[in-house]
Amino acid sequence: MMRPGVKQYVVARPLYSEDSFAEDHEKIYRHHKTMLDHVKQYFTCDSKRAKNAALSLLPVISWMKIYRIKEWLLSDIVSGVSTGLVAVLQGLAYCLLASLPAWYGLFSAFFPVITYFFLGTSRHISVGPFPVLCLMIGSVVTRLVPDEGQPLNITAFEGLSIDERRVLVAYSVTFLTGIMQLAMGMLQVGFVVMYLSDTLVSGFTTAAAIHILVSQLKFVLGLQVPGISGPLSIIYTLEIIFNKITSTNVCDVVISLVIMGVVFIVKEINDRFKSKLPVPIPIEVIMTVIACGVSFAFDFKTRYGIDTVGHIPKGYESPVAPNIHILQETAVEAFPMAIVGFAVAFSVAKVYSVKHDYTIDGNQELIAFGVSNIFGASFKSFAASTSLSRSAVQESTGGKTQVAGLLSAIIVMIVTLAIGFLLEPLPKSVLGAVVIVNLKGMLMQFSEVPYLWRRDKPDCMVWLGTCFASIILGLDLGLAVGLGMELISVVIRAQFPRCSVLANIRGTDIYKDRKDYTDIYEPEGVKIFRIPSPIFFANIEFFRSKLVEAVGFNPLRVLRKRNKALRMIRKLLKKGDLQWTSKGFLNTSCGPIQESEDESNMEELDLPTDFKDLPVRIDWNAELPANIVVPSVDLHSLILDFAAVSFLDISALKGLKTALKELIRVEIDVYIVACDPYILEKLYHCCFFDDEVQPSMFFLTLHDAMLHILEKHPESTEKKSNYEKILTTVTVHHPGTSFRTRDRTSQGPCPETRF
Repeated sequence: MMRPGVKQYVVARPLYSEDSFAEDHEKIYRHHKTMLDHVKQYFTCDSKRAKNAALSLLPVISWMKIYRIKEWLLSDIVSGVSTGLVAVLQGLAYCLLASLPAWYGLFSAFFPVITYFFLGTSRHISVGPFPVLCLMIGSVVTRLVPDEGQPLNITAFEGLSIDERRVLVAYSVTFLTGIMQLAMGMLQVGFVVMYLSDTLVSGFTTAAAIHILVSQLKFVLGLQVPGISGPLSIIYTLEIIFNKITSTNVCDVVISLVIMGVVFIVKEINDRFKSKLPVPIPIEVIMTVIACGVSFAFDFKTRYGIDTVGHIPKGYESPVAPNIHILQETAVEAFPMAIVGFAVAFSVAKVYSVKHDYTIDGNQELIAFGVSNIFGASFKSFAASTSLSRSAVQESTGGKTQVAGLLSAIIVMIVTLAIGFLLEPLPKSVLGAVVIVNLKGMLMQFSEVPYLWRRDKPDCMVWLGTCFASIILGLDLGLAVGLGMELISVVIRAQFPRCSVLANIRGTDIYKDRKDYTDIYEPEGVKIFRIPSPIFFANIEFFRSKLVEAVGFNPLRVLRKRNKALRMIRKLLKKGDLQWTSKGFLNTSCGPIQESEDESNMEELDLPTDFKDLPVRIDWNAELPANIVVPSVDLHSLILDFAAVSFLDISALKGLKTALKELIRVEIDVYIVACDPYILEKLYHCCFFDDEVQPSMFFLTLHDAMLHILEKHPESTEKKSNYEKILTTVTVHHPGTSFRTRDRTSQGPCPETRF
């Protein structure tokens, strides 16, 4: 029933196959570039391209030209000072995750920011230490230089203290991470981050938050716990903590609980009243200053034995080179660090670029972070990315460009060169408490699990698998497991797609899954099969099995039965046991005819049926002579909907052609509709067509093919025409005839088809 007031449209056009459409509509020839053309274009250089290359390599030029000093400078100054204070605190805190002396975190909050200012395309992210990356560096550091036992046998370690060895490892692996990021950027492979789905990153960062939480317990509780790396390290660390729990420093616990409580409450206030507050309350900085003053005034280190930041040397050290032996030892860990550092920074940058309406370049971001890490490593900085909370501070306090980032680096530099000594009495438990409070966002990602389970179970399994593998096996192996699970889920979805049999929605030219609707129309002898996936080597057999299931019989088995029947009929005619009369075949044998099991020439059974030496063409759906039984086939036409098929590989072409030939040889007309032009072009190039499989089977739309079938087999609609009426008339206007609607039962030629 047509709803009143509904808009309608009527289209009168010829019925199109792909061939007829190509005849009526000229296609524009487009030259497709070869690999050689792309190579020539890549190495071609002119003044315009050189200018564009310079601008792309130095994005600072582009946004500096449009910098609004009067409108943006004050906002950038306020943002830079606020972000700089947070960067100082996070630099000290996150450095503990890397198992390094705290002041080296100030280097990572300074040097990478300088180079990113010139090379980065994001205007809002705050470059510097990132907790997950620091934890990954810490696992490498403790593997090569453990707290207990002998370090790895490396010549460069001779004569160095344990802290100096760890710093050497940290900046060497950072240098290698930067080299990998720079190489990926130069090779234009920024798309690699697309393989890290939001689900995988969420599960991975949640597991990293668990690792970070456990790693900070020793500072919060005031315990001496050696750093452990590798699979099950989190379990071993918890075991040591529980064994030493009786040695907890009460002063550290009290300080940590107070800091965590106050910071948590004020952060909630910041979130709830962020629209009313001009800038967020820098509660971490405030509590750090208070803790420093109280610790210095009451001499916590001497009186209560708490661990403090200790001596912070002034100034920066001379540039150094990485150790080659360490580079060789850490290559496996450096690659996931390069990917994770870039993926997190790019994800955050993408959020702010969409919010503030500008574009970022993934490949240039790789180059920017690569150069930043190489430059920073030369001054003993460790790998940098971006902190979500620090970037939020930079953006929410009014930061417009990386001028705010540059000013934050200046704040860090002032602390390093002039007032760093004021932070020496700061308890490490304060830094641990600040780190734990900032894990709230990552730990809250556990709430995504019920949602994912309800909406998409494969994605939920990727989340859970990545999270648990990263917790138990470590972050590097966990990331590999997560990538493996993600790729497996994609392969499974592509290899086992949800194929369906379609039917016409009565009164329309729309076709939907026959299981989902009741008011459908299915002409007798016609099947419509849809596969919503590319067809390739891994799913071609699944496609063929589902196709056999949809048509209800195995065409190869039917073909062999028919050829066996023909072989028997010829044998009986030759022996005289079977004769042809005007009434049909006549059995002249006195006794029963036994079917012979002649297995010779089995290959001939797969060939098309041949009636040339028989007196008549066999009707396979009628009763056959001599009690010969062949499976009946009620299907005369099959439509394959290729609208969702984006590509076919060579294995799929071979399998598809075999399936089509089997169907054609049992006298089923096969039609392929909505095929992508590039797939059709590939079929021509691969010599897909022959005497049996022809281009005429391809139709422009599913409805075109259906109307063609109904004209070719009018009996498909006659049986139901008196009982079922379609509400909407679907009209095919043939050239050279008048445009009018006629029923199928009318006399004379019918220029339109109705069903």
